[in-house]
Amino acid sequence: MIAQIEKQDHKTIEQYLELELNSQERHEYIDGEIVIMTGGTPNHNQIALNLSGGLNFALKRQPYRVFVTDQRLWIPQKQIYTYPDVMIIPGELQFQEGRKDSLMNPTLIAEVLSKSTEGYDRGDKFQAYRTIPTFQEYLLIDQYHHHVEQFTKTDNGKWLLSEYEGETATLSLASVAFEISLADIYDKVDFTLIEQQ
Repeated sequence: MIAQIEKQDHKTIEQYLELELNSQERHEYIDGEIVIMTGGTPNHNQIALNLSGGLNFALKRQPYRVFVTDQRLWIPQKQIYTYPDVMIIPGELQFQEGRKDSLMNPTLIAEVLSKSTEGYDRGDKFQAYRTIPTFQEYLLIDQYHHHVEQFTKTDNGKWLLSEYEGETATLSLASVAFEISLADIYDKVDFTLIEQQ
């Protein structure tokens, strides 16, 4: 999704949650700042659906849950509420204390990059995600051509980058047993739409 900052006074978490409860739009909360999430492109949505659908099917009857787009994540160390494009939660769902709508324990997060959010997804957002103790793997998926970056956390806390390029490449996840070709991630994606954006 695409984020646009609304210029307004600092808001409390309680004010944000009240706004979110009564709003037809989704918003992120970044340490007191409210950020409206505008609609994604058809390509963005198709990519997120292709990945989440493949994961959901492959992980059925296993102790993992796959969430896409509308599931809110709470990052307490950074005071951020956000909506990742795709998340995998292992085992029991951990909710923010006192809430049943804000999760806290993803092992994998995937973001589909857009021109307006790419810098944030690579920088501050990735830094915030790394404060989550259960977080082990991060995917950045380009929506403009066949390209995926995979960051995996090692046993000694380092993050390793692997890149996948071209529709014949196959992405292998580290946090769960799952492989998917880039051709399947980008199935039905129309790259000619890029010129119209």
